[in-house]
Amino acid sequence: MGMIINALRGIHILVPRNMTQAAGFYNTMLASDEPALIVECLNGYRLKEKLPSNLGKFRVPIGIPEIICEGADITIVTYGSCCRIVLDAAHQLQQQDISCEVIDVQSLLPFDIHHSIKDSLGKTGKLLVVDEDVPGGASAFILQQVLEIQNGFGLLDAVPHTLTAKPHRAAYGSDGDYFSKPSVEDVIDSVYQMMNEYNPEKFPAI
Repeated sequence: MGMIINALRGIHILVPRNMTQAAGFYNTMLASDEPALIVECLNGYRLKEKLPSNLGKFRVPIGIPEIICEGADITIVTYGSCCRIVLDAAHQLQQQDISCEVIDVQSLLPFDIHHSIKDSLGKTGKLLVVDEDVPGGASAFILQQVLEIQNGFGLLDAVPHTLTAKPHRAAYGSDGDYFSKPSVEDVIDSVYQMMNEYNPEKFPAI
């Protein structure tokens, strides 16, 4: 994704987390005169979703992230296929008394036009970016947007972190995905480590 967002400036880059959101983006763009690239996540084809009654009519707005899980301890920003993984991890982290706010970016270009991620940081004070791209790809772009453009750095109580895929060629198959891309366990470990750095008494090292 890092290559795409830097090579296709001037085109909307949209990253729906499932096929329902993808349909909403298609409806939005078909009603406009602007160019767009809608990146359908491969895992979305394997999921069962509830079919909307207004499938050909409803629209997903451009440049507006969606909070898909509200929380108070840490903000996790992600998109596409990683949304399902992060949501699963967030539910498990609740059992460890860690409340995660999960934000689906939805649109990389334009990016969070109302700076809603900054509002989330004002509540949680901690930021983790989860991305299935290689290190320094879209995660670096997201950090630059949140910390520099949105001036979110001053709201942080801990060092921001990224969780990305491994720096090698993309693997094939579900086993390859597990070992190459962020997994539920990876997200849980990263979040707990951040909470340990912030409050080692409440969250002792494991």
